[in-house]
Amino acid sequence: MELDFGPAARDFRDEVRDWLADHLVGEFAEHRGVGGPTDGAAWEVRLAWDRELSAGGWLGIGWPREYGGRGLGLLEEIVFEYEYARVNAPYRATVNALDLLGPMLLTMGSEAQKKRFLPPILAVEELWGQGFSEPGAGSDLASVRTRAERDGDEWVVSGQKVWTSFGVHADWLYVLTRTDPQSARHKGLSLLLVPTDQPGVEIRPIRNLAGQDEFAEVFLSDARTGADMVVGEVGQGWRTAMATLGIERGTTLLPQQLTFEREAEALIDLARERGALDDPMLRRRIVDAWISVRIMRTTNLRTIAELTAGRTPGAQATTAKLYASTRHQQLGQLATELAGPAGQIVGEDYALDRRQRSFLLALAETIYGGSSEIQRNIIGEQVLGLPKEPRP
Repeated sequence: MELDFGPAARDFRDEVRDWLADHLVGEFAEHRGVGGPTDGAAWEVRLAWDRELSAGGWLGIGWPREYGGRGLGLLEEIVFEYEYARVNAPYRATVNALDLLGPMLLTMGSEAQKKRFLPPILAVEELWGQGFSEPGAGSDLASVRTRAERDGDEWVVSGQKVWTSFGVHADWLYVLTRTDPQSARHKGLSLLLVPTDQPGVEIRPIRNLAGQDEFAEVFLSDARTGADMVVGEVGQGWRTAMATLGIERGTTLLPQQLTFEREAEALIDLARERGALDDPMLRRRIVDAWISVRIMRTTNLRTIAELTAGRTPGAQATTAKLYASTRHQQLGQLATELAGPAGQIVGEDYALDRRQRSFLLALAETIYGGSSEIQRNIIGEQVLGLPKEPRP
């Protein structure tokens, strides 16, 4: 995939390419493509790579200069993300703060919060975890039961969070809590910033199908944070949380799509090696997989066009997430089938090859960032105009 962003972006594109060519070397080059939103592989290498990016001024390039960014525009951000994905650089360990919390603070945070938290994020000095999902309140975030009560100059937080990506590494959590005990559903929620280094916070890793522990469950028992650690207004946490998820759904698909495209090309190579292209049924499924990644490309280009035109992406952000996650699972299933018995054999200490790891981790893609069921509800209600699902 090769995109031309026009003459205005070519000098910046060349700058990005030159820097990556000079710095994506040695151990970093050996870990090309490692990691992902649910893949904690080679964590220390990825953290060191983030610090290399920080030293070069490549983290938060669209953030204002007063907070440590470069103050560049959206087009430069998109060009950087594209070039970064094109060379298959390691997946950034600080993605939670860079792609989710940081943009949320820039939009809805107080000036004091921006000055306090944004520079350490860009310097890779503080790591963040997202405290949204709970047992019984995963995709249905309006059901959260974690509560926060005001005690003088502090909030006291109690409850449980789960599926916190890279939570075991987090210095801080941004936590969706219920600050009005009489409220229900979307009302009475607030988003708090909570430090993890205190007696009231316990973080336990969760091992996934791929044998990794990038997920965690978090237990909050009278954990404390300052009264000024509310992002946005008290009681308006639903609006803040939805802004964060909108960022997640709207801007993170381009690098993933390039990864899926590489996997589709590897699938075709594997099919040639195995002679699978002679089987008309398999050939049809392989062509379908190839077409699917091209559809992802077209959808992503539409989203980029909306963003660069200054418009908030519409229904394509939801449809793109639904389509990409389901089709990637099918792509992984087909690759596993083509690999035959060898695809089911793991290495020493359950070591997985790249194809196996991608297939297993893809099973979570229809859940995180909004489950497929939720995405279909959004499409049905907001795009097709269907009646809302009845509530019990």
